[in-house]
Formats: sequence, structure tokens, C-alpha cells
Amino acid sequence: MRWNICIVGAGKIGQMIAQLLQQSVNYSVTVADQDLSALALIRAAGIATKQVDASDADALSTSLTGFDAVISAAPFFLTPSIAAAASKAGAHYFDLTEDVAATNAVREMAKDTKTAFMPQCGLAPGFVGIAGAALAEEFDTLECLHMRVGALPLFPTNALKYNLTWSTDGLINEYCNPCDAIASGELVKTAPLENYEILSHDGVDYECFNTSGGLGTLPETLLGQVRDVSYRTIRYPGHCEILKLLLHDLGLERRRDLLKEIFETALPRTNQDVVLVFCTAKGSKNGQLREKSYINKSFSREIGGEVWSAIQVTTAAGVLGVVDLMRQGKLPRAGFVRQEQVKLADFMGTEFGGLYAAGDVLAQYRAA
Repeated sequence: MRWNICIVGAGKIGQMIAQLLQQSVNYSVTVADQDLSALALIRAAGIATKQVDASDADALSTSLTGFDAVISAAPFFLTPSIAAAASKAGAHYFDLTEDVAATNAVREMAKDTKTAFMPQCGLAPGFVGIAGAALAEEFDTLECLHMRVGALPLFPTNALKYNLTWSTDGLINEYCNPCDAIASGELVKTAPLENYEILSHDGVDYECFNTSGGLGTLPETLLGQVRDVSYRTIRYPGHCEILKLLLHDLGLERRRDLLKEIFETALPRTNQDVVLVFCTAKGSKNGQLREKSYINKSFSREIGGEVWSAIQVTTAAGVLGVVDLMRQGKLPRAGFVRQEQVKLADFMGTEFGGLYAAGDVLAQYRAA
């Protein structure tokens, strides 16, 4: 069955999602945005567009009539408006938000919808929750599950050792908002930038620390089944110390507008990036204490004659993999749908999940 998809948001991620859908025989795609210059870039690629104000739920719902599904690739603060419009239009709803408050608003709306509402479908939250849940299922009893994810420049040149690869607003939220976790069997909120640790992969040292939103609903799902669940962001060593200076010592956690201006003025964007997913679970299996890791390392690549960053590819593949499973009837068609309801093997078997397969490090080792 061919699906008609509307993407709300013509930014970098919206463009990537649209390109992938355009190349599929299973979808037709339209991109909606208020920005005419952004829509012009989309039209130049031969993709249909609509000019619409996403903050006006009533007007947007009219524009969404007739679509099977809506994907929000807009800023997180527009999430409630877009979700409400999708519900009114009778379309399935997906988004990429890591914002907890926005996700809670979508969950509330999903109680009264006749279509599926599935937020947090990108990389983290999103794919990492699918991978983490798959690891957890391999144990008879689970002791701990730790998920680490980073989107990093391949060639860092500044003191932060970082380039902008994602939404600046979303990045600042991750650094400033409380973080969900399970500690000693209890749901807890932890402070961002804390629980510092070092990990190494392929001879490269990284640092990790708490950030907000990456776990999605996984702690709720695993509550009562595990002692500890955590999510931390991966960066190159030295990044966290500078962030604490900016946010705490200089007080920019209270001036997010100024912090955004500083980041967008001083930190260039790059397509030369790497996305590292590093999940580890420990528990009992067949009477033995066991540990298992899942590692996925993705790089920027050329698709359709254009170079796309690793964060664009993994984020777009994250949402489109679950959209494709919904189209195939392998996910619930109504109400709130969690990432951990997706089977990793099913996801990787979709035409879009295959983009993650190239970064499946352990599968490459097994094949070597």
C-alpha cells in the first residue's frame, strides 16, 4: 500500500526525510513550511510543497487532510500544534522531538485519537531506545542498561571539539533540562552534565555525561525489571568542562537565548561527522552473569547525488523506519506508540533501517 506523507518543516532534517521518501516506490511526499526560501529548495529537488503556518493548528489541519501520516521535523515548541492538526486531519503522527514536555503533550492527545501517535522517532530518543530494548530482551533478568550516543565532528578544531550538527534549541535543552533514569530500581531525575565517565572505541577516547530526553519512555517501560538505566551523551574529552563554565559559572543556563546566539555565531556546521551509538546491558542469562553491547557507528554519505551528514541520515532513517513498519501493519494503528514496541530486527529490515545496517559495528566484525 502506497502512503501519502506530509513533512512539516523544511530544514536540514526535513529535506533528508523528503529525499528518502521521494526515492521510495512506497510513498509520495509533500513538505509544508512557512519559509518560502526553504520550500524553494525542496521544489528544486522535484518534491511537492505547501506554504503553511505550523503554529496555527486549525489552518494546518486543513492542509493535512488526505495524508496518511504527518512527520514533524519542526522545532520542538511547535510539536503540540502539529500533533493537534494531525489528529484533527485523521493522520498518523510522528516526530523527532527530545523535549519531554512536548512529548507529554502528544501522549495526552493520543488518548483520544483514532490514529497512531509516535513521538521521539529520531536517533536519541528513537533508534537508541529500539536498540536498548532489544538488548534488554536477551536477558532472563536484567541488572543494568546503559545507552551512550554522540553526534560528533570527524575533525574537531576548536576548544569545545564540537560543530553544530543538530537543532541548537534541542542541543541546549539537552544540556540544561533534568534527565530521566532508573537508579536502584526507582525512577529518578538526574542533573545534566553530571555522572561523568570515559569510554574508548576504535582507539579513540570519549567522555560521556547526563543529558536530557535521550531515553524517551524506556525507563517507564523497564521500571520494576531492572536496577539501573541511564543515558549519556558522547563528546570528545574537554567538552563537558567548558559547558559547565558557560552554563554554571557564567550563568548562561538562565540566558538560553544568548547561549544559542553564541553557539550559532561561533560554532560552524559540518557534514563531516560521525554518529556513535554504544549500548551495554548486564544481567543473568541461563543462570550466568552476562554482559552484551550493541555498537553502531555511522558516517556522512552520498545519497541521491548529495552528501548528507551522519546525524541527518540516522535521524531520518530513525523516523522513516518506524513509519514503514506502521505502513506494513507491524505497529499499533491507534493511540500512543513507544519506541521500545519496535523490534530491532523488523526496523533493520525496512528499506530505511538499512541505512543503519552500514554502521552496525558488531555485525561487521561477525562478517569479517
